[in-house]
Amino acid sequence: MACIDGSASSPAVCDAAAWASRRLSAPLTFLHVLDHRHYPVTGDLSGAIGLGSREYLLEQLAALDEQRNRLALEEGRLMLACARERAQAAGIAWPETRQRHGGLADTLQELEADTRLFVIGQRGEGSAAGQVGSQLESVVRLVHRPVLVTPTDFAPPRNLMLAFDGSPTARKAVETLAASPLLQELPMHLVMIGADRQGAQAQLAWARQTLERVGYVVHTALRAGEVEPALHAYQREHDIDLLAMGAYGHSRIRRFLVGSTTTHMLRTSSTPLLLLR
Repeated sequence: MACIDGSASSPAVCDAAAWASRRLSAPLTFLHVLDHRHYPVTGDLSGAIGLGSREYLLEQLAALDEQRNRLALEEGRLMLACARERAQAAGIAWPETRQRHGGLADTLQELEADTRLFVIGQRGEGSAAGQVGSQLESVVRLVHRPVLVTPTDFAPPRNLMLAFDGSPTARKAVETLAASPLLQELPMHLVMIGADRQGAQAQLAWARQTLERVGYVVHTALRAGEVEPALHAYQREHDIDLLAMGAYGHSRIRRFLVGSTTTHMLRTSSTPLLLLR
């Protein structure tokens, strides 16, 4: 399911979703959500402070809200039509489209039971340069399906890096990737940040063997240092196209993901991020 809006990330979301649909052999749905915070359903304004019984003004305000919402809905339909055409040009025969009114995170939570992967842009509509979409972190926290976050450009990845720390969340991420065709056959760099201890080597060996059994070619690395800069440095050194990691575990990776560090990572990343729950 690809979440599109009027942002600069939406074309990349379309391309990433079409790529993922082919890799997973799964149907593709484009979703446009009319945010209720900006386009509320027209309600009773008679109790608004200062308006009193000015019925004409109330009618005009209601008419303006209705027109604004109608135009926003039509804009969304046009975006969905363009997304469908883009996906069809990429080889997806029958992409579906949906339009909803409400909050994005709540909407995705309602739809996740029938969804294998969510694709969402790094920067939403109205986001300033250097800022991530205002609802992105809420989506990642709330839904329990993998979320692929795309910057403003997307190309099919040639390789990937999995950030691994041996935690239950990280082990689940390894098992998720091993069971999915999404990234199989891509060279993988399995990277752990921490001290070079026997336990760390054993955890890396388990992850490597689990992934190699399903056909991954795995390169392992154990690096010292702070998680975020060490991962960024490794990614640059090896020209990694896609970064995958488990979200919200109970480890250094968890501290790395939660709060402002997550926002910083998403803001500075120039490659897609696959966040696994």
